[in-house]
Amino acid sequence: METLRAIIKGKVQGVWFRDFAQKEATKLGLSGWVTNRDDGSVYIETCGTMTQLKSFEKWLQIGSPLSRVSKVNSEWGIAIESTESFEIKY
Repeated sequence: METLRAIIKGKVQGVWFRDFAQKEATKLGLSGWVTNRDDGSVYIETCGTMTQLKSFEKWLQIGSPLSRVSKVNSEWGIAIESTESFEIKY
């Protein structure tokens, strides 16, 4: 299992980004979580196979229908912990 940690910048809050990210991650079979950050960005931490994570990273570049992603900062690593689902943290 691998881990993808990503900070997504742009118009990504108030546009259902977290909800759509949860749906996409679940569709791909990923586990992890997503949350808004105080600076207006979104943070995601997710675990899965490299193939699953690469597909998800491509989706992050586009985002939800109302979002406007300007930048995705990705960090890769080996999964230390894993959850069974993909959650939205408030």
